[in-house]
Amino acid sequence: MAQSDFLYPENPRRRQEVNRLHQQLLDCLSDSFQVTNKLAGVLNTHLGCKLAFIEMKRDGTIKENCDIIIQAMTKIQKELQKVDEALKEKLEPTLYRKLQDIKERETEKIAIVQKVISVILGEATSAASAVAVKLVGSNVTTGIINKLVTVLAHIGTSLLGSIGIAVLSLGIDMIIQAILGAVEKTQLQAAIRSYEKHLVEFKAASERYHHSITEVSSAVKRQIR
Repeated sequence: MAQSDFLYPENPRRRQEVNRLHQQLLDCLSDSFQVTNKLAGVLNTHLGCKLAFIEMKRDGTIKENCDIIIQAMTKIQKELQKVDEALKEKLEPTLYRKLQDIKERETEKIAIVQKVISVILGEATSAASAVAVKLVGSNVTTGIINKLVTVLAHIGTSLLGSIGIAVLSLGIDMIIQAILGAVEKTQLQAAIRSYEKHLVEFKAASERYHHSITEVSSAVKRQIR
């Protein structure tokens, strides 16, 4: 037991809680890297994009890794915006509005995109049309991506941001030491509450992002069959 534990008897429990929270954060970060690469692969294959894959910076801070994902997602959003602008230009206004209509059937939307996708990409495939419908014609997907970017930005600027990724695998004492480099021991409980808040937001946004991109991949596979 650390000497400070006699003054702060709740410290052992808090150490365990910090370790749990950090491991969950690391898991969410890792998942966001994988899903972002999966999305980039789909866009490269079916929409002719040239997006680079990203890797977690193991010797970097949480903020640095959040920034890597944010930069990748910003590039993805720019590519999707290009496709959206092309669809808006090539389609009749009534047809373009149907793409944004959540009540319109997905098969109808794919058929609409199929009319002009060859002009945009140089070739027409049902898989490309499905990707465009899922990612460009869906305000839900756009909102999910924007939400995750916002959450990552908040995490990067919080107390979590300055902690190194490598620290998360070195054990509880190293994590506590890293945190106490930024806050006083008497603030540890308040810091944990802050971390919990960010993690709740991150997990929710990450899970929705993962589910959304999995749906895109499933839609592509259905069209290829």
